[in-house]
Amino acid sequence: MTFWVRQGVALGTALLLILGLVSIWFDDPTRLATGIGLVTAGLAFALQKAVTAVAGYFIILRGKTFNVGDRITMGGVRGDVIALGFMQTTIMEMGQPPPVQNADPAMWVQSRQYTGRIVTVSNARIFDEPVYNYTREFPYLWEEMSIPIRFNADRERAERILLDVANRRTVSFSSLSQEALQEMQRRYFMKSADMKPRVYYRLTDNWLELTVRFIAEDHGIRELKDQMSRDILRDLDEAGIDIASSTYEVVGSPLVRIKQQA
Repeated sequence: MTFWVRQGVALGTALLLILGLVSIWFDDPTRLATGIGLVTAGLAFALQKAVTAVAGYFIILRGKTFNVGDRITMGGVRGDVIALGFMQTTIMEMGQPPPVQNADPAMWVQSRQYTGRIVTVSNARIFDEPVYNYTREFPYLWEEMSIPIRFNADRERAERILLDVANRRTVSFSSLSQEALQEMQRRYFMKSADMKPRVYYRLTDNWLELTVRFIAEDHGIRELKDQMSRDILRDLDEAGIDIASSTYEVVGSPLVRIKQQA
């Protein structure tokens, strides 16, 4: 209540001050024109960000940049658009996956799930930086999971396990994503992409890294990767394939002398 009383007093004082200045200028048309010009120039300078934000609103609508319900990254904020106003876009913030945990702002949720914070971003930000849309036109994402195994492990069996799990868990997305991609190719100039899961090898100093790439929906990725991780671990255990870990070789140690006191 105190907050609103103070706001009302401040607005009333400002209004009385404006009326007093206008009453002075009304006595002389020249002064009135000069005053109106000064006020207009001041307002144009003070409200330039507000005008840009309103312009951004119409660009968002006309350019189909995003809509309510889309999952976007705008102004450094990742999340789902829950409201779109003339001045601001309201986003339900989501966390960040581990590879981008160091990005600003810092997150405590290590996945693309809600953090519980509602963030407002000025519509003017679309003129300053790109807007990433996860859902519009093509509501699917390519995801990856990397599994390290030893060099002497049965890598062909491990590759089959990754492909079988990816195919089993993402089979419902294959046909739908293919249709969505064909629609994208019809509307835009873009090359065809492989929707089927695939495994890639990468050699490191400690292990052989197998990365399975697959298609997934824009929502529910953490649940999907959790299910796949459980299936992969179970199948690797049944196949007798261990997950590799870093190893260190000790090539020497300092000489230690023990002196016994009487």
